[in-house]
Amino acid sequence: MAAVQGHLSNGADGAESADGADAAGKEGAPAAFRHAVAGLCAVRPRPEVELSPTPPPRRLAPFSYALEAAVTADPADSAGDDEELAEGRLILLHDPAGHDSWCGTFRLVTLVHADLEPEMAADPLLPEVCWSWLTGALEARGVEYLQPSGTVTRASSHYFGGIGEREPSTRIEIRASWTPAEPPIAEPALGEHRRPERPFAAGDGPAGVPDTGAHLAAWCDLLCQIAGLPPVGAAEAGVVSLPQRRGPQPR
Repeated sequence: MAAVQGHLSNGADGAESADGADAAGKEGAPAAFRHAVAGLCAVRPRPEVELSPTPPPRRLAPFSYALEAAVTADPADSAGDDEELAEGRLILLHDPAGHDSWCGTFRLVTLVHADLEPEMAADPLLPEVCWSWLTGALEARGVEYLQPSGTVTRASSHYFGGIGEREPSTRIEIRASWTPAEPPIAEPALGEHRRPERPFAAGDGPAGVPDTGAHLAAWCDLLCQIAGLPPVGAAEAGVVSLPQRRGPQPR
């Protein structure tokens, strides 16, 4: 799919833009933030994952960028219906001054949820397994991260009265945040001058800017896993995913 364009929020003036990474420069966003956003915009997930921009929160950090995603079933496996198997939101926060609780200047925040099959919903270890999918997805992509925290919530619904014919349903929700590790900033050698800042490019971030593209790719892996999609590649054949739902769930 095409590179993602998105919405940015500059906490200094509350402005938002739909022009993607280029808009960050127009709004006076720091170069590090523009590089980090460019890394997100360059990611092209597997076909079942649809990424789209969404307005970011304005008060969590001076600069923020947000994407939302939906995972749909292959039409060949779902009788032609675009069944939504999982959905989520990923927010990139940046505070140039740093944040004590983050242990860095960047923070990633996410919300992911999906409906479950009854046999999975009854598993007492489900919350621990879902959390391990998040950390495992990051580790499988080889990205370094700090200060992970979050919750896994399992909510069951039973229907009565006019909708009593519906089968009970269970929904899993993962709320999490982590600090993407920032490569160290190398000081110039004696007599060496710093190069003037040049236009940024995806995958070409400067020192001190995390590999946000790899973090987004790992997040998409988590979405696919919780949606029950089979992993891509024989090397991942041992990964266990939630079983796919048999058909669209009644709302």
